[in-house]
Amino acid sequence: QVQLVESGGGLVQAGGSLRLSCAASGRTFSSYAIGWFRQAPGKEREFVAAITWSGVWMTYADSVKGRFTISRDNAKYTVYLQMNSLKPEDTAVYYCAAARRSYYYNTRTADYDSWGQGTQVTVST
Repeated sequence: QVQLVESGGGLVQAGGSLRLSCAASGRTFSSYAIGWFRQAPGKEREFVAAITWSGVWMTYADSVKGRFTISRDNAKYTVYLQMNSLKPEDTAVYYCAAARRSYYYNTRTADYDSWGQGTQVTVST
């Protein structure tokens, strides 16, 4: 299985920016796409953004479109999530996940096989 480690979370004021990183190791050759999900207390884990290693596609949840940007560095096996214009409702634990198989656009938790431990993002008012 692929191992994933998130970093870059922290506390930021509303309107500020933060960049998250997801570093992959292990059986990285077996993964097709990396996705970002988030989970706030008492809420279900929700899709944020995803990208394929090949660049076939990238996609975003409507709630973050225009504010967040997903990108990749294939040589470093790292995926980034640049978060701008942050809102208090963006507060959550952010997880990255690896999918072995293609579903054209992988936007469900069930599409992913390996998960990181998460990194906390807190946006203050």
